[in-house]
Amino acid sequence: MVGNQVKLNANGQDFDYPVLSGSVGPDVIDIRKLYAQTGMFTFDPGFTSTASCESALTYIDGDEGVLLHRGYSIEQLSEHSSFMEVSYLMLNGELPSKAELSDFSHTITRHTMLHEQLATFYRGFRRDAHPMAIMCGVVGALSAFYHDSTDIADPMQRKIASHRLIAKMPTIAAMAYKYSVGQPFMYPDNNLSYTGNFLRMTFGVPAEEYEVVPAVEQALDRIFILHADHEQNASTSTVRLAGSSGANPFACIAAGIACLWGPAHGGANEAALNMLKEIGTPDKIPHYIERAKDKNDPFRLMGFGHRVYKNYDPRATVMQKTVREVLAALKVNDPIFDVALQLEEMALNDPYFIEKKLFPNVDFYSGIILSAIGFPTTMFTVLFALARTVGWVAQWNEMISDPGQKIGRPRQLYTGPTQRDYVPLSSR
Repeated sequence: MVGNQVKLNANGQDFDYPVLSGSVGPDVIDIRKLYAQTGMFTFDPGFTSTASCESALTYIDGDEGVLLHRGYSIEQLSEHSSFMEVSYLMLNGELPSKAELSDFSHTITRHTMLHEQLATFYRGFRRDAHPMAIMCGVVGALSAFYHDSTDIADPMQRKIASHRLIAKMPTIAAMAYKYSVGQPFMYPDNNLSYTGNFLRMTFGVPAEEYEVVPAVEQALDRIFILHADHEQNASTSTVRLAGSSGANPFACIAAGIACLWGPAHGGANEAALNMLKEIGTPDKIPHYIERAKDKNDPFRLMGFGHRVYKNYDPRATVMQKTVREVLAALKVNDPIFDVALQLEEMALNDPYFIEKKLFPNVDFYSGIILSAIGFPTTMFTVLFALARTVGWVAQWNEMISDPGQKIGRPRQLYTGPTQRDYVPLSSR
């Protein structure tokens, strides 16, 4: 590095590339002219060392276990804020005043109903369809119902589409659950909070009043905050890539949901809960820890380690406290939680896990909480999608508003056959 530039020697020539600095975090080397100047690409499978965009939304320091949204720590937001307030913050850049939060919450509440014809759309799915399959289809179909908010060049239409997606996602998710269990759909109740309304639409029935348990409402709201955004992860990058082509916002979010469905991404909390159930009792933990250390054994400790965090996931700290509150409020004596606590303690004191920096992540505890509330495992990723919609929408808006954004077009290291002549079928 020379000053604020990096020097590269290629084919006997020297080329200088500027080093750009953000407000915090690692510097980046601007290689936008690399191909034009050298005829070469960089090779970075999985984009482990590539900054794909410029963003002012979320900052992660994986070594220190730091997660900031617009500069505010996730610990402070989860302790003092609400999901609606965090949503406003992500979309607008600053925390709202009391009046601004009231207006924003009112707007979201008034957009929670779905077009009635969408109920017919649900009935086109098999009864045993996975809720994420339904989510992909229904969210993508929104563009067929709301033509007045698909012009991405119009800031007002982008704003309306953003509000609609945040508002309607709980209704879509609750209807996906209701359809899977054969119960009637519940319409939104404008007297309830965003999270309380979702709980009622999910677990309420027309035959009786549904009472929202405050501890459960608070816990789920906190889970939504913890999952609101996480920088340029796989699903967020998918939303940005889809959006870079000029696709409408509903299609972009549907693409994000499809990516989130993968077990290595949004399905990790379900996998972690299934692992804890497989272990079953604390006395079996040492056996499974030894299996996890054995490179010849396919067993892995789910909910440990993270692509970015090489320290304790700050969201896991909040989650551990939350799971205690939920189990106490619901008077649930869950042996799986005892397994989780002891597994965490043993792993954190084991030199193998310390050396490899395998700490519990947010997925380790979230499945226990969601299961205690009453959600089946098939709904875990749906809840993730519901919360992450806020981040996706904010990231999409930021990208569309960036005058320097271009359509995403990664290149490749080609290893296939070189040019060859076609051989007629009779000669093959």
